[in-house]
Amino acid sequence: MLVKILIGVAVVILALAAYVAARPDEFSVSRTASFAAPAPLVFAQVNELKRWEMWSPWQKKDPQAKNSYAGPASGAGASMSWAGNKEVGEGRMTIAESRPNELVRFKLEFFKPFAATNSAEFAFKEDGGRTAVTWTMHGQNNFIGKAMCLVFDMDKMVGGDFEKGLAGIRQIVEAKS
Repeated sequence: MLVKILIGVAVVILALAAYVAARPDEFSVSRTASFAAPAPLVFAQVNELKRWEMWSPWQKKDPQAKNSYAGPASGAGASMSWAGNKEVGEGRMTIAESRPNELVRFKLEFFKPFAATNSAEFAFKEDGGRTAVTWTMHGQNNFIGKAMCLVFDMDKMVGGDFEKGLAGIRQIVEAKS
């Protein structure tokens, strides 16, 4: 009887492992918002990392987080490191590419609570005095990441923060324009 139970448990574990291994190798989370403000005003909120403190949803989750900056004040090479509570963790983001009023692309390095390297970007499109902004993050899922995605929906976890961040940007840029 014990042998049958052990075989049954082994079959379930192998089936679960096969299911996890077959999950997508990549993830992507994206949100878009439109602002009644010109693209240069919106672009500046993202391209200058010190401005993130005014609208970042993670800054609100831990106002005591320690932020430090390196490289130029804005654009390619600008970098921000942070260390905060368990909701914010620890990591660094570096602007890898910056095209004025069009795109800001980041390399994201997370150190705590788990190590990961992802990329994110903000794409800007001005049309008739309004600016549409799409904030996207994508990365690779290893086996552990695939297993975690069975329990945690990345889109729900991060997407809400993106919506809050875009709302924070809206509040700033629409007040200025």
